[in-house]
Amino acid sequence: MFNDSQLYDDLHFKIKSIGTIMAPFDAWIALRGAKTVKLRVTKSADNALEVAKWLEKHPKIEKVLYPGLPSHPQHKIALKNRANTKLSGGSGMLGFYVKGDLKKTNKFLSSLDMITLAESLGGVESLIESPALMTHGSVPVEVRKSVGIDDNYCRFSTGIEEVEDIISDLKQALAKI
Repeated sequence: MFNDSQLYDDLHFKIKSIGTIMAPFDAWIALRGAKTVKLRVTKSADNALEVAKWLEKHPKIEKVLYPGLPSHPQHKIALKNRANTKLSGGSGMLGFYVKGDLKKTNKFLSSLDMITLAESLGGVESLIESPALMTHGSVPVEVRKSVGIDDNYCRFSTGIEEVEDIISDLKQALAKI
């Protein structure tokens, strides 16, 4: 029982809005995941740097966006941030532009075997998306283009697979366009 009706109303609203507490299974999953997060993030970041370096040299790739690359406009800031934190590397996320139009980009994406096409990125498996068709598909073309989301732009969340397998899948898919 509450002797404060305002506190009761606030608590009741929050319980209805966001729920009460985490379910025991969800808490166990979160705890289990926390034990390996450093290993997973480190492997993903290491893979992303290797993939970014490989993509940057590929003749069918127009441009790669990854702060861990010296070609990135904020590379020096990324290095400074890394030095001032406990971070050992970058992140597992990168972006790149396929040389060509939406049709070529679609062909590339549909030719991937191991890497999964998905709107929600950031798992332990490698995931890729076309923002022009997926997450930003409802945004007017001129607005998308003004922020660098062209039809040939791909966002890539590098997983923890062997980097050679990731690159092999990218290589075979790029060979088809």
